[in-house]
Amino acid sequence: MGELKDKAKGLANEAAGNAKQAIGKATDNERLRVEGEAQERKGEAQNLKGKVEGALGNKI
Repeated sequence: MGELKDKAKGLANEAAGNAKQAIGKATDNERLRVEGEAQERKGEAQNLKGKVEGALGNKI
């Protein structure tokens, strides 16, 4: 069950990160763009964690 939660959080963080990057680029706000990149990477990691948990099942 945790795998779905991690995947959902990951996708949400990726989307929010992409939005921050776009706003940062449009407004020439480097700090916001960098925050968006970091949040997107965090989301990718959460999504990967969910996929690994799903593949391993109850083995962990």
